[in-house]
Amino acid sequence: MATDKADIELDEDFAAEEADDTGAEVEVAKTNLTKRRIIDNYLEERRLQKDLADYDFDI
Repeated sequence: MATDKADIELDEDFAAEEADDTGAEVEVAKTNLTKRRIIDNYLEERRLQKDLADYDFDI
């Protein structure tokens, strides 16, 4: 189990070094992904509301 902890520490150090090089690009990508997910969720909600409104409950 002690080796697992050491591996995790090494992985975190590697990610920190890599993030320094492309920090701005990563933030832009995360922002764009977040915006895309918000839009997708909004469109999905609208589609579901339309399907619900069109559903025939008398079946």
